[in-house]
Amino acid sequence: MGHQNITEFILLGLFSDEDVKVACFVVFSLCYVAILSGNLLILLTIRWSRLSEQPMYFFLSYLSLMDVCFTSTVAPKLITDLLAQRKTISYNDCMSQMFYAHFFGATEIFILVAMAYDRYAAICRPLHYMVIMSRQVCYVLVMASIIGAFIHSILHVLIIIELPFCGPNQIDHYFCDVFPLLKLACMDTSLLVIAIITTTGVMSILTFVALLISYIIILSTVRTHSSEGRHKALSTCGSHITVVFMFFLPLILTYVPTADSVSNDKVFALFYTMIAPMFNPLIYTLRNTDMKNAMRKVWCREKPFEGK
Repeated sequence: MGHQNITEFILLGLFSDEDVKVACFVVFSLCYVAILSGNLLILLTIRWSRLSEQPMYFFLSYLSLMDVCFTSTVAPKLITDLLAQRKTISYNDCMSQMFYAHFFGATEIFILVAMAYDRYAAICRPLHYMVIMSRQVCYVLVMASIIGAFIHSILHVLIIIELPFCGPNQIDHYFCDVFPLLKLACMDTSLLVIAIITTTGVMSILTFVALLISYIIILSTVRTHSSEGRHKALSTCGSHITVVFMFFLPLILTYVPTADSVSNDKVFALFYTMIAPMFNPLIYTLRNTDMKNAMRKVWCREKPFEGK
């Protein structure tokens, strides 16, 4: 345990240009409000309507919750730092921010996988669907996602906690993440970098490929359906695929680095920390009649808690 010399880190943030910072402060604040309101709207609509009985929406409510939690570990600090003179973060806060960012992010990845499995069961095994995706199975999948994500995050933190940091203490990022921290350690971390690329990078790629394969199977099955069934299946899968691409591509580009890509990492990270969580509610509601109807029912009646 050798971080004796460093008790805090300085986050270099996204930009050094002062004018850009003020503009970004406004934009990111609006994004954050949009993320919170959009995802909470979905979460509450699902919880207060009959949609929560359907596995797909059960998972979607957890996905929205993860989006809110994930962005909240990063966005408030990013936004306040844009106007702050000294962008410091204490060693302990840095470790916990890294833990929570990885924890909520990984949970979200696993829930996206559960959602793909749910669509596969609904479209490819419709007769057994209620058995395959019983409420118990849904809870088990959510619990497994949480436990898997916890193991993933705690391993990252345990790796970093063991490293000696003796200065400089400037993190070239807007939140505490593994690669920027590894760069600051006063020891050779090349093996650790390889280890993390293989675990996180390979996990992201394998998950992404598994998701793509599952959607290819689903889409090939859909070909045999009636045109109405086909349209419905395509629209739900379409929204899933869009979310998967928006979340995974930047993630893969971050964790499967080219020569020295930390400066790009910040831009990629913006995608999965701010941009994807902001668009998820739109993607899932705009193309989804069930969701629109449920919203009307829940929010456009006089007494929202009656008539569930």
